[in-house]
Amino acid sequence: MNFNPRQLKLIDVVKGRGSMTVEQLADELSVTLQTVRRDVQRISEAGTLTRFHGGVRVPSSTTENIAHPQRQNLHAEGKSRIARALARQVPNHCSLFINIGTTTEAIAEALLQHKGLRIITNNLNVATVLCRNPDFEVIVVGGVVRARDRGIVGEAAVDFIRQFKVDIALIGISGIESDGSLRDYDFREVKVTQTVIAHAREIWLAADVSKFNRPAMVEAAKVAQIDRLFTDAVPPDPFPALLADADVRLDVCLN
Repeated sequence: MNFNPRQLKLIDVVKGRGSMTVEQLADELSVTLQTVRRDVQRISEAGTLTRFHGGVRVPSSTTENIAHPQRQNLHAEGKSRIARALARQVPNHCSLFINIGTTTEAIAEALLQHKGLRIITNNLNVATVLCRNPDFEVIVVGGVVRARDRGIVGEAAVDFIRQFKVDIALIGISGIESDGSLRDYDFREVKVTQTVIAHAREIWLAADVSKFNRPAMVEAAKVAQIDRLFTDAVPPDPFPALLADADVRLDVCLN
């Protein structure tokens, strides 16, 4: 399909950042929201980009995630809102598990003013952040370190986690599909997430709105296994009803 110069620029901008909201594109291109929506509709119908609720992204692979440095910049504002809101709900002097992901790394930053936390993590980036608070006890899971994001995975990590039972598991995920499955890309990472879910009293999921309807190859859990979901905008249909049916508390973090 032939695109006009504005649409070609929109495609280049989104490809450079991985995904953008309609509002961000309107500011970037100095056009109206209506113009962006028409362009996004045409471009997505051609299969060049993929629409999600409130924005557009590069077409997703079910087998490979976006690179970690690129993910750090995607939806950074939304992740910050999620991190701040979630951190306000975490009590002092409790035990946590925090897993791999750029959203959970933002949560680690937001937790730094807490007192007396005991944190187990398979994310070296999270551990590096949290050890700045001398009042925290930070326990790093053993296992294989993935060079691309400093996450720790594998059977050794699973065996290590089985020793513990934490108050709250703070987890991120790569995608949430409309059948209620939480999905990720690396089966070794999924095994760790499944073990964490089995060894936590409460499961809090942090996922920005772009994760809804995002496909990934490996099922980590079902929505019904989590207690709370923190996100940065109202999820698209059918997710609000699906969450309500599963008795999951939905926290939409707007500030």
